[in-house]
Amino acid sequence: MAGAGGLRGRRTVRAVFAAKRAWYRLRYRGLSLGRDVEIRGRIRLRRGVRVTIGDRTRLNKLVRFAGPGEVRVGADCLLNATWIGSWTSVRIGDRCLLSDCELLDNDFHNLPPGQRHDPPTPATRAPIVVEENVWIGAHALVLKGVRIGRDSVVGAATVVREDVPPGAVVAGNPQQTVKKFHD
Repeated sequence: MAGAGGLRGRRTVRAVFAAKRAWYRLRYRGLSLGRDVEIRGRIRLRRGVRVTIGDRTRLNKLVRFAGPGEVRVGADCLLNATWIGSWTSVRIGDRCLLSDCELLDNDFHNLPPGQRHDPPTPATRAPIVVEENVWIGAHALVLKGVRIGRDSVVGAATVVREDVPPGAVVAGNPQQTVKKFHD
């Protein structure tokens, strides 16, 4: 009997995730969800952002996307209370783990004092690329124009302003390489 109850429970869980996927697809026209995506919390899309989430990706807590850009999340990822602001594009590879962190491909404001209240110029934004199997820790901040190489780790509360090579662990503000996996 325990086997039948377990099977019924798994079917119920799958049905709940399917219902959530259907509801979010109706709610947000700019959202594309792959097969078996598990929305365990909530998703919020703002300002016309277009979001594609790959197969079997899990979203925990409140995952937020904002801006007029495009976000692509690969398959088999975990986004846990992540905030992504995209005015150009943010690409996240397969099998990535993103904790309670922020990825911002823009500065929101111009740097020169006389232009700070003007509309942002193209110089205020640049795409972000997170390659496969990257882990980004809690409260990390990934800034515009950064590429994080495959198999890398971004430590908790790290501010990533420059590219991270593949297989590296970075931590701190400013970021520093503290370990390399392939050495």
